[in-house]
Amino acid sequence: MSHLPQEPEFEQAYKELVSTLEDSTLFQKNPEFRTALKVVSIPERVIQFRVVWEDDAGNLQVNRGYRVQFNSSLGPYKGGLRFHPSVNLSILKFLGFEQIFKNALTGLSMGGGKGGADFDPKGKSDNEIRKFCTAFMTGLCQHIGAETDVPAGDIGVGGREVGYMFGTYRRLRNKWEGVLTGKGLTWGGSLIRPEATGYGLVYYVEEMMKYVGKGSFAGKRVAISGSGNVAQYAALKCMELGATVVSMSDSKGCLIAEGDAHFTPEHIQEIANVKLARQPLTAFSGKSAFKYIEGARPWVHVGHVDVALPCATQNEVSKEEAQALVDNGTLFVAEGSNMGCTQAAIDVFEGARKTKGAGSIWYAPGKASNCGGVAVSGLEMAQNSQRLSWTSEEVDEKLKKIMRNAFENGLHTAQEYVKTAEGELPSLVAGSNIAGFVKVAEAMAAQGDWWSS
Repeated sequence: MSHLPQEPEFEQAYKELVSTLEDSTLFQKNPEFRTALKVVSIPERVIQFRVVWEDDAGNLQVNRGYRVQFNSSLGPYKGGLRFHPSVNLSILKFLGFEQIFKNALTGLSMGGGKGGADFDPKGKSDNEIRKFCTAFMTGLCQHIGAETDVPAGDIGVGGREVGYMFGTYRRLRNKWEGVLTGKGLTWGGSLIRPEATGYGLVYYVEEMMKYVGKGSFAGKRVAISGSGNVAQYAALKCMELGATVVSMSDSKGCLIAEGDAHFTPEHIQEIANVKLARQPLTAFSGKSAFKYIEGARPWVHVGHVDVALPCATQNEVSKEEAQALVDNGTLFVAEGSNMGCTQAAIDVFEGARKTKGAGSIWYAPGKASNCGGVAVSGLEMAQNSQRLSWTSEEVDEKLKKIMRNAFENGLHTAQEYVKTAEGELPSLVAGSNIAGFVKVAEAMAAQGDWWSS
């Protein structure tokens, strides 16, 4: 592929999948799946368009908009929209590629896609946000629909932005349909959707704890990175279950709880308000109760923690940080962010799992551990189709079941395809990758997307 432009994020995601497939017995048992891999790694469609809008000073602004419609063999394309200056095709292809297999692990009828724009919402007025969202959806609306492609929010895209885009779609297409998820509760949204990724992450780790006989979250120390939606709700659920949360972070630095200090639900609520105002963690009034380390992530500063939950962005745990977690006796690492750990960090975790037996660190990849968000998006789609609204208890119970099934699917697939030594924990990264890949590959074969010669 030397004639193609460099796409480092996508190449990393692709190599991570391929390495786990190659290290298993999958291709020995099913050599025809090598053909499926060639096909599934190329998107069905990539849409790129210009987004022209006017700022409050009356100046013309232009951004690049994208939608990567990666795979629809299991259902309509499904995946978020990201508004961030770092957005490019490589990042969206990586996210869309991961989304295919993540959505497969939910057990719901959803394909994989991702989109967004290189627009920076920070410092923009509400009027400018509205104008941009309107211009963005004007370019995108002809390519999506409830039975075709159902985007959601992501970094830089919350309920406000979803509302502006949904209204634009409705006016331009003259349709009220479940074309976006993450909507407001009075116009088609689902209860538990804002909480779903963070809650689901914690439910997944609960299953890991049960499997190895390490009890529950009660009394455990938990390090969390990030301070957005996923980190906030993961922290609140950990606290509800009796854990002590000792860190939060953002792109500027991290807050570390030292000694007997810890974060409380009141702290998390204020941090949520700070982030809603698009301010840094330094604007948090309770900052003085914690150690603030500028420009740092929490992993080498938290000391001993039982659980580490990266919830910020991709590649936020390096090889050195992974080794620090291993050396400090961390038992569980589960990604709330997409591809939160570098490949070198994953190699550290997997190496410890292989050599230290049942008491070692156990790593869960984001495509499994953070699939709760898209799962409840899928439940929102189901409610829209039926013109019904389920209670929060109903949605939460379905979320718990989906996370349990995602864990068990990865676990049992690893046991089937990956050789392990006596007392060695199964590889959740390998099992999840293989389980998602096989489900998609089989559906594509049945639909004629690939065939064996």
